[in-house]
Amino acid sequence: MAQKRNETDAEASAAAKDEQAQDADEAQAPAATEEGNGQAAEAEAAPGGDMPELTLGEGAPAGEAERDPDYVPIIRGRIDRFGTAMGTGRRKTAVARVRITEGTGKLEFNGRTLDEYFRVERDRKMVTGPLRAVDREGKVDVWVRVEGGGTTGQTGAVILGIARALQAREPDLHHTLADGGYLTRDSRMVERKKYGKKKARRSFQFSKR
Repeated sequence: MAQKRNETDAEASAAAKDEQAQDADEAQAPAATEEGNGQAAEAEAAPGGDMPELTLGEGAPAGEAERDPDYVPIIRGRIDRFGTAMGTGRRKTAVARVRITEGTGKLEFNGRTLDEYFRVERDRKMVTGPLRAVDREGKVDVWVRVEGGGTTGQTGAVILGIARALQAREPDLHHTLADGGYLTRDSRMVERKKYGKKKARRSFQFSKR
């Protein structure tokens, strides 16, 4: 009898604990609902219009970058006494000396035309890039004497020389040429050969036997 009484008491206490747990869960549910509603209301009340929109890969919005009105660009070309704009460009071991005058769009490179001197279409478009950027293609005559280097080096030297001559001729074109990257001197050079190496970094072929 005592054993049955103990089992009955244990079952009653377990039932009472279950009822208490259910009551606690029911009391917590409305509180959680009220808390969630409060957070949602705060999120709706927050001024979302003041936060900037997140954009990836699009850069800064147009018009944010303001130019310094007191900035004075460095003019690396010059104007001779006859009014001819002169500029010197370099790339690798190539050197280009450029002269620009008012004209009809004639281009001369070492006594030859553009198509005769630069056989690759890509090089021809790159050489005339500064003129197109400032809308001077067909309005000025360009005379170039270029020496040293190869096709790529001479192309880069001519681009820089034309851009510097245009800048010297019309300083107001500086920002347009600079934004296009035409006034930046490419300082990359061929790396020197190292002793014990076949080239700058290439090792001699290894033979185990």
